[in-house]
Amino acid sequence: MVRAEVVRKRLNKLDEYLTILRGLQSYAYDTFIATPEYYGSAERFLQLAIEILTDLGSHVIADESLGVVNWHSDIPALLAKHNYITLEQQELWIKMIGFRNILVHEYLDIDRDIVYEVLHSRLDDIAALRAVFARFL
Repeated sequence: MVRAEVVRKRLNKLDEYLTILRGLQSYAYDTFIATPEYYGSAERFLQLAIEILTDLGSHVIADESLGVVNWHSDIPALLAKHNYITLEQQELWIKMIGFRNILVHEYLDIDRDIVYEVLHSRLDDIAALRAVFARFL
């Protein structure tokens, strides 16, 4: 059984990160790209938001005995297989994981344009996955 307190703690933190990210949306493109405090914050809080989703997915998979996770991409695949998320959400989440990997491992070559685009067009995807886990409360 999925432990509500584990989910609640992570969702509260995710809400905090989404609030920060939505605040960063207020900066115009030129200001955002030119200000390390803005794009750096966006990069970090996007990474943390994706990490929380991954952590929540792992928690559900383990507690519900849904399968074995060898790679982060196994998490959305297993959740989709067991109808916790849609195939569209699975595809989006796998892209998020890829984006997170770039933020973590290819940090020297991060494209600020992509960070800006993700910040302005993909927060609703994170919020939709948040809603999946909120059902466990």
